Amino acid sequence: MTVAEPYLVQPAAGVYAYVQPDGGWCLNNAGFVTDGGRTLLVDTAATDRRARALRDAVTAAGAPLPRTVVNTHHHGDHTYGNGVFAPEALILGHDNARAEQLAAGHQLEMIWPATDFGAIEITAPDLTYSDRMTLHVGGTEVRIVHPGVAHTTGDSVVWLPHQRIVFTGDLVFAGGTPFLAMGSLAGSLRAMELLRSLDAETVVPGHGPLTDPSAYEATERYLRYVAELAREGRGAGLTPLETARAADLGEFAAWRESERLVANLHRAYAELAGEPEGIPLDVPAVLRDMTALNGGTPIPCHA
Repeated sequence: MTVAEPYLVQPAAGVYAYVQPDGGWCLNNAGFVTDGGRTLLVDTAATDRRARALRDAVTAAGAPLPRTVVNTHHHGDHTYGNGVFAPEALILGHDNARAEQLAAGHQLEMIWPATDFGAIEITAPDLTYSDRMTLHVGGTEVRIVHPGVAHTTGDSVVWLPHQRIVFTGDLVFAGGTPFLAMGSLAGSLRAMELLRSLDAETVVPGHGPLTDPSAYEATERYLRYVAELAREGRGAGLTPLETARAADLGEFAAWRESERLVANLHRAYAELAGEPEGIPLDVPAVLRDMTALNGGTPIPCHA
């Protein structure tokens, strides 16, 4: 599989988004904030090679290597490269993100054993927070906000209020299908309200090209679509896979990773059954259903 090279976008002075096309499985976005003397990095990458390319992009932009790395959540595509920047950089994340990362371990290698992730040492956050915190990179205020259970139980939003730029992590997939298997449908809807309240102008999604707040409305429409499908399917006694196979994706058919629909239905079914938001699902069963919905073809890691 051939994909385009990562590229930098500079939406404001000292603020960079690092975009990895095509934004599919294992190809996340990162970014950094710098005043020329200090740098804060948002997320890393899925493989050692890609994390080192990110490090090179930071220095090529004239910024020093980061003293702080903020992880927007624990998934390996956003955290496996932490070790490339530590111990020189302190790793920051939500309380739950640390616990989830340590519990997940080398999960990506188990899902995609043929992918060359390189010599990855799981490097969890050194510093954690529970609700919100504020950092300063020179004159730039960086607010870290936990939106509650959404994409995972340990998400962080990185908000630059004066530049009106938000790094959403995987609360938003630009042109891609949301993924709720380790989070919450109801919580993801609440997270859209939180993002909307920030009144950002530039949205750096977890995957896909930079966008604007219209991405919240598109994401919210999809989430409500999943909620309605789940109510109908569960009411009819159908399994999540049966419901997904019968679904008409409509406007969402062109989004990447449409097989995530069945994972999202598993989450929606659990919430309809009264299970707590973020309660662990049977991940192997969810992966099997996604593979089945993908026509029996294993889901590819694009890294």
